Amino acid sequence: MSAQRVAEMRPALASVSHPAWASGLRLVWLHATSRRFPAALGALAACAIGLRIALIGHWDAYGALQLPLIIEAASVCVLTVSTASPLGEPERVAGRWLPWLRLGSVVMLTAVAVGALAAGAVGGHLSGGILDVLRNVAGLTGIGLLCAALVGGGVAWIGPTAYMIAGVYALYTQWHSPAVTTPWMWPGRPPHDLGAELCAGLVFTCGLALFAVRGARDRAGE
Repeated sequence: MSAQRVAEMRPALASVSHPAWASGLRLVWLHATSRRFPAALGALAACAIGLRIALIGHWDAYGALQLPLIIEAASVCVLTVSTASPLGEPERVAGRWLPWLRLGSVVMLTAVAVGALAAGAVGGHLSGGILDVLRNVAGLTGIGLLCAALVGGGVAWIGPTAYMIAGVYALYTQWHSPAVTTPWMWPGRPPHDLGAELCAGLVFTCGLALFAVRGARDRAGE
């Protein structure tokens, strides 16, 4: 068989020995492990356990609303730190599938965070309910993703933490006027407040879009 014939058959042989779906799964797995997904999932489980333990206690109105927000912010910090890339900014031009991998990984971790906290709240009285958890986690995640794209995944936790402090204050003002009523401070709004839901959803959408396109702004080795 001529060398030219062997060269023509090589792509076909490669596709037979390595199916497209297998290569796709390997790519997803490599992306997940590079973002320390196993550690992130374990930390999210710990946040859910922490929420369950917190709900056992009998808290006054402050604690009943503020403690879940603190734990939600902690889970988002775990999520946003996992966006840091070990390869740094050069990874942005490394492959055409990266935006989709980033999008899928963030959506999956966000869903896992909400699901874990919802599971942790089973059997306890969660002020605001699951809808409040979904709104807070989505909005805080959007802030974290914006920070990851602008300043880096390793320090992206600063944004959700700062907003959590502002959210705790917004909840405090519900008993001490003047109350914070802007929908952009959604933790202080009722669970079914449409304006607050739209603001949190908008922040999440913007953060997700920017992060999917740009990725985390990290240098190699950070």
